[in-house]
Amino acid sequence: MTHVRPDDVTGSERELDPLLDDAPCGFVSFADDGSVRALNRTLADLLGFDRKELMGRHVESILSIGSRIFYQTHFFPLLRLHGHAEEIFLLLRAKTGEDVAVFANGVRRERHGEWITDCVLLRLHERRKFEDALLAAKKSAEVARATADSQRAELAHANELLERQALELEMTQAQLIEQSTELEEQRALAEEANRAKSAFLATMSHELRTPLNAIGGYVQLLEMGVHGPLNDAQMETLSRVIRSQRHLLRLINDLLNLARIEAGRIDYELKVFSLSDVVNAVQQMTEPQFVLRQLRSVVEVPADLQAYADKEKVEQILLNLLSNAAKFADAGGAVTLDAGVDPESDTRVQLRVRDTGIGIPKDRLAQIFEPFVQVDVSEANRKGGTGLGLTISRELARGMGGELSAESTVGVGSCFTLTLPASPLLSPS
Repeated sequence: MTHVRPDDVTGSERELDPLLDDAPCGFVSFADDGSVRALNRTLADLLGFDRKELMGRHVESILSIGSRIFYQTHFFPLLRLHGHAEEIFLLLRAKTGEDVAVFANGVRRERHGEWITDCVLLRLHERRKFEDALLAAKKSAEVARATADSQRAELAHANELLERQALELEMTQAQLIEQSTELEEQRALAEEANRAKSAFLATMSHELRTPLNAIGGYVQLLEMGVHGPLNDAQMETLSRVIRSQRHLLRLINDLLNLARIEAGRIDYELKVFSLSDVVNAVQQMTEPQFVLRQLRSVVEVPADLQAYADKEKVEQILLNLLSNAAKFADAGGAVTLDAGVDPESDTRVQLRVRDTGIGIPKDRLAQIFEPFVQVDVSEANRKGGTGLGLTISRELARGMGGELSAESTVGVGSCFTLTLPASPLLSPS
């Protein structure tokens, strides 16, 4: 364990254990008045300072302006209230003026007759990576647009030549080949623009989650009474804010998952597992919805039935299917989840989710797996959602070598069937 050695204290400066001094993450120790009492060489090197330049200075001197405000209004109040703060996002200010993103974990303790906060700072690279990806996508879009403008100008010039040469009605083979090449280039440009769109969507969805998570954190601080007690009306308003924040976060996560699927960046961890374990876990998460809607939940899954797939992806699919069934089933109705061997092939297993809901017209059944498509727009708006859940679920099922299909009768209900391989030997390579 790392200790500050009081025998080596000179003024406000304290020497660190050599092991902590060479740690791969930053470390700083400061008093309640903000004065820096100790820091390791890793942090000093990261910020481009000599260690002696920072000793005794206020800890806010190594923070960006925004992080100084956050330190005063949230970070330090959390330390005073709870004695610790975990995974706090901060921007440090290097000697060069550059911002350095870190996660801070701090603990406040009494030591040698005063309160001292020890803080570990872990540098973050992900945010910068996504900013670079967004910039690259923007540049790609600008290149594609400039190329398209250039091609439009070339086509306009070619049209003028054709008007001057009205007698030349037949195109030569060389012109046909040239036009075919131009069409191929345009198709390639369109594909590049689509890839840029997917990268932009993924980046923006990721960036939007950061302020949404911050909103949730600020609301929690208010609910905890960090800034004073709240009355019942204020607590109810905060509850509405957090519900709206969580709803928007779910929608953004759907968009991010769709972008990842379109970009082919979904990884699958395939293994054999018990379907009853997955069903039990999902049932616990959806039970409150069934109780709220006064729905009967019927589960019939053999204890020995197994599948070869990604367990977390199967949980995600079932959670979406059961949540949809709870939303669209008639109040007081029933939702049934059963499983068994595929009647058409003993090498595959099936999970079926049935509901006593509004049903889906036959002419719309094939469209429900398309992005942003919902059966009844007015009903979907009342229930909430983006129309991406079934699209993502089918793509995840196919990515595991399975399939997701649907059957429905209007006014009676719907049945969604998830088919999966039963063992590794039966899964497509």
